[in-house]
Amino acid sequence: MSKNLTKRAEDYSKWYNELVVKADLAENSAVRGCMVIKPYGYAIWEKMQAQLDKMFKETGHSNAYFPLFVPKSMFEAEEKNAEGFAKECAVVTHYRLKNDEDRPGKLMVDPNAKLEEELIVRPTSEAIIWSTYKNWIQSYRDLPLLINQWANVVRWEMRTRLFLRTAEFLWQEGHTAHATKQEALDETVQMMNVYADFVENFMAIPVVKGVKTANERFAGAEETFCIEALMQDGKALQAGTSHFLGQNFANAFDVKFTSAEGKQEYVWGTSWGVSTRLMGALIMTHSDDNGLVLPPNLAPIQVVIVPIFKSDEELEKISAAADELTKSLRKLGLSVKFDNRTTQKPGFKFAEWELKGVPVRVAIGPKDLENGTFEIARRDTLTKQVVAKDNVVTFIQDTLEQIQEEMFTKALDFRNTHITEVNSFEEFKEVLENKGGFVAAHWDGSSETEEKIKELTKATIRCIPLDRKEESGNCVLTGNPSNGRVLFAKAY
Repeated sequence: MSKNLTKRAEDYSKWYNELVVKADLAENSAVRGCMVIKPYGYAIWEKMQAQLDKMFKETGHSNAYFPLFVPKSMFEAEEKNAEGFAKECAVVTHYRLKNDEDRPGKLMVDPNAKLEEELIVRPTSEAIIWSTYKNWIQSYRDLPLLINQWANVVRWEMRTRLFLRTAEFLWQEGHTAHATKQEALDETVQMMNVYADFVENFMAIPVVKGVKTANERFAGAEETFCIEALMQDGKALQAGTSHFLGQNFANAFDVKFTSAEGKQEYVWGTSWGVSTRLMGALIMTHSDDNGLVLPPNLAPIQVVIVPIFKSDEELEKISAAADELTKSLRKLGLSVKFDNRTTQKPGFKFAEWELKGVPVRVAIGPKDLENGTFEIARRDTLTKQVVAKDNVVTFIQDTLEQIQEEMFTKALDFRNTHITEVNSFEEFKEVLENKGGFVAAHWDGSSETEEKIKELTKATIRCIPLDRKEESGNCVLTGNPSNGRVLFAKAY
């Protein structure tokens, strides 16, 4: 199965597209620009969703749901946000179809069913949520208001790629309201840290925490905090953003509260989100030429057991041993599949589960039963080991923890060796073209310079790292003074 997969070194983009489809994660749908997330892909997303949801609730947030449609006048109330998303909006103009008299059996838009006001299919929900918050917030006692919603959004895309960029995608969006600026800023940073914790400890992907430049900032925000990850092909991927909205949306939607001192004040806001784009990050950070490599913490199936047999009698004996092992592993909270299909040979099953990235594979044959051993294979390193039956449960548990840790270490080593400091524009271009990764370079702080570098190299400023050293230098393009390096990269 995986033998038909294009090699990463030959065509990374083609490898990615093929892998998503062949590993049964997703496929293009009959609707242009939209995807179907298949059960195996959705199972990974469900594990991500469950863990993130737990982390949100542990930090005091509650889930709610808001409408898919936003009246145009409401959407344009916060001007910067509206302008930022205007070119990506899908718009509903009519509310009814009717039979087409010129084409029997076909339908047409009823020209008499034009909406008085167009409805925007949400590209993000700030407008509809803040118009609702106006009714929910009256007093300081109503604050902070900490709400998250799991939803779909639509941003019209012409060039799409499964998970990374589709017209409709799944995500969560948090929207919070606070009594003070400091509380809102603290919330913004806290949620960036929650995302970083999740991406590093569950996805096994190292991230750089930072803030976006004014050019890259979320439309309508005063500050955007982000986590940036690096893919195997040397391109960056924004893995999560958390926005300090100031009082912009509170002003636009007149969301005020009466303070403890009896004064009327505007609330302070935040919004933050991650999407199914994280699936793309998971695939591109870890997977190899044989298929998916999934971190155990997010693998829908952590252990697969494959029987090797020639007769029904052998299968029956192996099944008894497999059943015993399955029960012991499930008691530890591990997800296990016993692949006892008689329609496929063991070699086919090995290739299939390798392609799908199952972290640990257990093979059991008649000789294993005789010897009281099992063969354990690791997906990440493709290594095998024969383990005594008495030790196998502990060995598998330890191996899964080891895989999770080593996948992160491997990705971290790659990321760290692909952060390159440069001091001239020639060096900048050379690293970008031949090595890739993050280029740490001085920048003079102007939007014009940022745009010019993007125009000349297709590289953008991914973030101003929170842990950067303050050091004086000269801008890599203009030679103007700079007080620190920022991270540039080509990105998805």
